[in-house]
Formats: sequence, structure tokens, C-alpha cells
Amino acid sequence: MVYKLPSLSYNYSALEPFFDKETMEIHHTKHHQNYVNNTNLILNKIDLKDISINELLSMIDVIPLSTIQRNFLRNNAGGHANHSFFWKILKKNTQPNDIIKDAIVKSFGSFKQFQKKFEKIAINFFGSGWVWLIKRNNILSIVTTQNQYHPLMGKNINGFFGYPIIALDLWEHAYYLKYQNQRSLYIKAFWNVLNWDKVQNLFLKKEI
Repeated sequence: MVYKLPSLSYNYSALEPFFDKETMEIHHTKHHQNYVNNTNLILNKIDLKDISINELLSMIDVIPLSTIQRNFLRNNAGGHANHSFFWKILKKNTQPNDIIKDAIVKSFGSFKQFQKKFEKIAINFFGSGWVWLIKRNNILSIVTTQNQYHPLMGKNINGFFGYPIIALDLWEHAYYLKYQNQRSLYIKAFWNVLNWDKVQNLFLKKEI
């Protein structure tokens, strides 16, 4: 089984001026590619049928690996899954429509309160990781994961399980070239490149 770096559906400059071309290109072709390479490196050592990256995340704990190998796979397979998801929810000039907006208001009181809470959690997150909007039993929650952990890895790893609707990369490589140490500016810029059409489709997707 071999995973491959997914192509983007847009040019590296498509998210300017909010996400710059240089960061996008390095982020995709260097950082994401490295997660793909490292995932394949570990999987080459074991006999595993072809499965999706999300299926792999859910079964990492039962694959016959040493503790060191398992942690290595968890971070790198998670990095591949997280970035593959992230690229798909990026697009300029979209707006949340009534379905996803109503779901957010139901869970957070107002759309503005949701954005405020999401930004606060992301800004206050220490170190490297991700902030997510997840769905579980049609309830939306904002959560964070350390390193390259993914919500589908479950309670044993994250303390929760859920289906991702929105994700924001909080690793410095995602924003440092443009925003330096001003993570808050990067987080606020994210709203300008979030593909709300994709977010709604993910929200409407049936939970397994």
C-alpha cells in the first residue's frame, strides 16, 4: 500500500493575500510530502491491504508495531490525513448558508460567538497542533489535537471522537513566513479562505 501526495484543486497563489503562495507551496510540497513519505516508510514494513487514510487512523493501535513505530506512524499518517482534509476546505469568496449557519447557532448561540470561541481556543493553544470543529451525533464542538493527531483517532489518544467539519493548522510552518509570531492574524485570515460549501457538505455527511 502506498499513499500519494494529493493534488490541490487550486494554484498556490489562489488564497492570496490571506495565505501566501510561498507558504502554500512549501507547506504542500515539503511538509505534507514528508508526512506521506514517512507513512509509506513504516507501512512498507508490514503487510496491510489498501485502505483509506481515515481507515488507517482508526486502526493504528491494533497494527503490529513497536511503540516507537506506532507513535511515528500516528504522527505521520495523522499529518497526511490532516493536511489532505485542510486543503479541501480552503477557497476564497464563499459564505455560510442557512443549514450550516443554523447548526452553528444551535451549538454556540450565535455565529459571532462561534468565531470568537474558535479564535480564542486557537490563539491560546500552546505549541504545535490543530483546532477543529467536529460533529458527533449532529452536535458541533470545538476541540484541539496535539501534534498531528486527528479526531478519528478517538478517545484513547485525544479524549474525544468526532468527525471533522473544519480544521486549522496551528503549526508555525503554516503561517510563519507571512505572519511571523502573530498567530492571531493568521487565525483571523482563515475565515477569508474557508470553503463554506465544503464545510456544509461535511456537516450533512452521514455519520458512521
